[in-house]
Amino acid sequence: MSFVDLASLRIKYKSEKEIFLESSIERKEPISLFRKWMQDACETPEIIEPNAMCLATATKEAVPSARFVLLKDVTDEGFTFFTNYESRKADELAENAHVALAFYWLPLRRSVRIEGKAERISREASETYFHQRPRASQIGALASPQSKPIPSREFLDHKEKAIKEQLGPDGVVPLPNWGGYLVRPKTIEFWQGQTNRLHDRIRFRKELGANEAVDGTLLHQGEDGWVYERLAP
Repeated sequence: MSFVDLASLRIKYKSEKEIFLESSIERKEPISLFRKWMQDACETPEIIEPNAMCLATATKEAVPSARFVLLKDVTDEGFTFFTNYESRKADELAENAHVALAFYWLPLRRSVRIEGKAERISREASETYFHQRPRASQIGALASPQSKPIPSREFLDHKEKAIKEQLGPDGVVPLPNWGGYLVRPKTIEFWQGQTNRLHDRIRFRKELGANEAVDGTLLHQGEDGWVYERLAP
């Protein structure tokens, strides 16, 4: 069986009539723009999980790893996801709080990249969200020693069954070592693909380099402490 020619794979992106301009951004800050793009993604039937995002973490030695998780909240403070606090990602976040998030909404030909630092949210907030989840998901989180080696699939099934028998049909599922992280962004980049590969990239950031200044040509003053710039594709 011959393998597909990956080099030949190419799809059409946006047309020249659909470029992403700074003038289309109503408020010159990234959170409201992210909410707008997320809303567009949620209203696009072809996008099944619009809140799925790639989360990249790294050890203190800067060895990276990446996986997909679900965004569960976005506020002016940042982006929240939940996980087991004994997972690999949690171990790495304990060593190195710097993270990157990436969304890719192919039907819209759009992507968003976020860089910042992650911090645990309160236990109370984690517990509130945990008990809003379907009961089966709560039990699954309690049963799974995430990222740890296990002997078989049956191990999980037996553990899940034991928890169900112990709790009964109505017992409250106790919160395991599990909860949320808030990613406070320092950089948020919006990408929109163009068929001619002159893709649109507009980046917002909070921090300036030592020799940088807002000049209104390359670097522009935004709102809420953000500056923004257009990047070459």
